[in-house]
Amino acid sequence: MTTLENHCALSDFDRPEHQAKLAELYRDFDAVGMTPLWRTREGLMPFHPEPRAVPHLWRWAELYPLAARSAELVPVGRGGERRAIGLGNPGLPGDPYATPTLWAAIQYLAPRENAPEHRHSQSAFRFVLEGEGVWTVVDGDPVAMCRGDLLLTPGWHFHGHQNVSNVPMAWLDGLDIPLVASTDQGFFEFGPDEVRDKATPDRSRSERLWGEPGLTPVSAAGQPRPSSPLMAYRWAHTDAALAAQLELEAEGQPGVVEPGHAAVRFTNPTTGGDALTTMRTEMHRLRAGTVTRRTRSTASSVWQVFSGSGTVTMDGVDRTLEHGDVFVVPSWTEFSLQAADGLDLFTFSDAPVFEKLSLLRTEVSA
Repeated sequence: MTTLENHCALSDFDRPEHQAKLAELYRDFDAVGMTPLWRTREGLMPFHPEPRAVPHLWRWAELYPLAARSAELVPVGRGGERRAIGLGNPGLPGDPYATPTLWAAIQYLAPRENAPEHRHSQSAFRFVLEGEGVWTVVDGDPVAMCRGDLLLTPGWHFHGHQNVSNVPMAWLDGLDIPLVASTDQGFFEFGPDEVRDKATPDRSRSERLWGEPGLTPVSAAGQPRPSSPLMAYRWAHTDAALAAQLELEAEGQPGVVEPGHAAVRFTNPTTGGDALTTMRTEMHRLRAGTVTRRTRSTASSVWQVFSGSGTVTMDGVDRTLEHGDVFVVPSWTEFSLQAADGLDLFTFSDAPVFEKLSLLRTEVSA
């Protein structure tokens, strides 16, 4: 019996005549598609988030060989378009989603392959764990992909990939596919069968215009863009920024998130906000032996180990981490990290969406 019904029991609520009328009312509610809040409040408005997604870890040692096998059997081309294999959360059966808002996949491009151009309303990025030899072409601008680089493809930008080397390359794809699908905002359009510019420059046009730190082209000043116009964030810059934070800490100066924990966020140079509108992208570095504070957030996140080893603890369960491993932290999951011999991790989350909606909540334990 619900709280409201229990209150009514003080009068004649339990009388057979009253119960018969109530049953008839509920049948009539069902017939016209009405649902009384007093019977569903607990499910609609829980005391705290109760995510269906569960903490989970995928081993790179298992992911990469399977992606390589798929290259022997599945060509890249029209139809599926990409040889990308989504990582499905065990708590979301039937959906190839890491969380209800985030899609993570391993994409594999064989030697001399060309992935045709297309565009979609979903925003995307690529994070390169290892390798080189692939150029992603974003709206006709060839962008080199190398180890440690973050490459952006904001929504509705044409993009394709070409591997000009004699070795395969794999990387982590991140998209907001589930978020876009759940809000019925998905659009997709085919582009050319071949990437429109097969040049292989060291620096893309977007880097030449936007890639100098703290410098904005006057031709674009005062013109904020929803997503970053810079399509490549290079590992050399990320590495230097993380190293500098830990150096400053050693000198007794501020800069780190917490003792032994450096982190940088990839941002949009026209606004200072997140590089992509719906996903936050960051890189974290932990000194050997560092243990982070236990935190939980209403944002969900996906992490990949770039280098080093350690342990992630999610809701009290420890999981060891090695090179390339991917793990997911669902909403309101308490987690912390511990570095063994030093630990670098890339992460992306849906935090920008909930910040804009004034729904983001974070707790940090001592």
